Amino acid sequence: MELYQATIEDLEGVSNLFNLYRMFYQQTTDLDGAKNYIKNRLESKDSIIFVVKDKQGYVGFTQLYPTFSSISMKRAWILNDLYVDSKARNQGIGAMLLRKAKDFAIETGAKSISLETAPDNYAAQKLYEKNGYKRDSKFYHYNLDLA
Repeated sequence: MELYQATIEDLEGVSNLFNLYRMFYQQTTDLDGAKNYIKNRLESKDSIIFVVKDKQGYVGFTQLYPTFSSISMKRAWILNDLYVDSKARNQGIGAMLLRKAKDFAIETGAKSISLETAPDNYAAQKLYEKNGYKRDSKFYHYNLDLA
């Protein structure tokens, strides 16, 4: 298996995984939209995407977005997306992606990595907790939907 930071050459493979990821969260398939979205992220360099490939092709990815912590006056990262193809699960790929994200965050001097997952996504919760992530009990998170 190969794990590396995605470039524009990975557009097709990452877009396919991103589309599957969105479908996992009950979004309708939109491969053209996924491709356009990923292309924009890669070209504008406003996110970092790590991808895993095996002999059959692209099997997983994670996408990090930069943010900052005013209190600590340091960079932080939001791990917004993590997906492993259903055919490649239970092989440690999710853990590999989390380790890569952590190493990258440390390399960039970040204070933390934050993420969200669905309350019923028990497999993801188990993976995150196994890799040192702690559920926030200090703060409430709010969202303003502008759609």
